[in-house]
Amino acid sequence: MQEIKGSFNGNNLKIGIAIARFNSTVTSKLLDGAVDTLVRHGVNEDEIQTVWVSGAFEIPTVAKIMAESGKYDGLITLGAVIRGETSHYDLVCKAVADGVAKIGIETGIPTLFGVVTTDTVDQAMDRAGLKSGNKGSECAMDVIEMINLKKSLV
Repeated sequence: MQEIKGSFNGNNLKIGIAIARFNSTVTSKLLDGAVDTLVRHGVNEDEIQTVWVSGAFEIPTVAKIMAESGKYDGLITLGAVIRGETSHYDLVCKAVADGVAKIGIETGIPTLFGVVTTDTVDQAMDRAGLKSGNKGSECAMDVIEMINLKKSLV
């Protein structure tokens, strides 16, 4: 049986990060985790480009532009959507998740979903490195693996 796996070697990879300014206390920690992990796995910091957008809802638009630019081997999307008192939370979460998923499928560029969707600020902070690991760091590992897996398949 032949088995194909992606590696965690980030040498010579170009990574784009689309990140929301809204809830920046959380998103900045996600970004720190992503960049630290990328660099520790061989990605040159000069080959990481971060593009800030106003909120999570805007992430798919800019990430699609980034994917279509041909400048990146893979993308990471980072944001934080925290439930409020209205249905806005549900609408934003669905739009962002669907939009980010479509980018990878339509462009073939590995695009990772690092938008934390939580009920409380404490939960969001936990997912940004306090208690539950760092979702940005997880996405960094996953994007490296997916890029290398893609290279093995094409």
